[in-house]
Amino acid sequence: MTARILNLGRQGYLETWEIQKGLCEKIIAGEAEDTLIFVEHDPVLTLGASFHEENLLLTPEEYRSKGIEVIKTDRGGDVTFHGPKQLVIYPIFNVAAHGKDLHKWMRNLEETIIRTCAEFGLEAGRFAPNTGVWIDGRKTAAIGVKMRKWVNLHGIAVNCDNDLSPFELIVPCGIHGHGVTSLSKEAGRQITKEDVQPAVERAFEDVFNLELVPTT
Repeated sequence: MTARILNLGRQGYLETWEIQKGLCEKIIAGEAEDTLIFVEHDPVLTLGASFHEENLLLTPEEYRSKGIEVIKTDRGGDVTFHGPKQLVIYPIFNVAAHGKDLHKWMRNLEETIIRTCAEFGLEAGRFAPNTGVWIDGRKTAAIGVKMRKWVNLHGIAVNCDNDLSPFELIVPCGIHGHGVTSLSKEAGRQITKEDVQPAVERAFEDVFNLELVPTT
């Protein structure tokens, strides 16, 4: 089984969402293969299907004054932040070909980042009942998805060496009492998204038993 890699560089959230939806429709129609998107977003807060208003600590206008967009999405979960130096990963995959099991799919997405962290000497894991990947009770990767006819939309955001201060302006993922961290902070050295992407690719190939090929 193969999947394409699509590198989008730095791109706005809404533009990337449109690309996701277009690929999803093509995969449903059998006109495209699974695609693993890598992107870096401009500063944005995304509000998931389980969003609660009290998890925004400022008004939308105050966020905009700080250069942060606020966008409602259809993914699962509450509120999270995306911004420069964070690696965002969107696996637009036909999940029916990977077991047709949403629970297994979510655990496998977590597993890809747990294995990625291990490549940098970091022991990461799960923190039930919360989704995502955690290091000593601090979240280093947020995960939120939506299925359309068993094709996945949305995905994973991994904190690499990005500024974590915007997370202080929200209740991240609606979870109180647990902080947000980054690979760089936990490792005590700089780990960039360029460092992390190859490790993520290897983990996806191993966990999902596939070969990743560049988009031509």
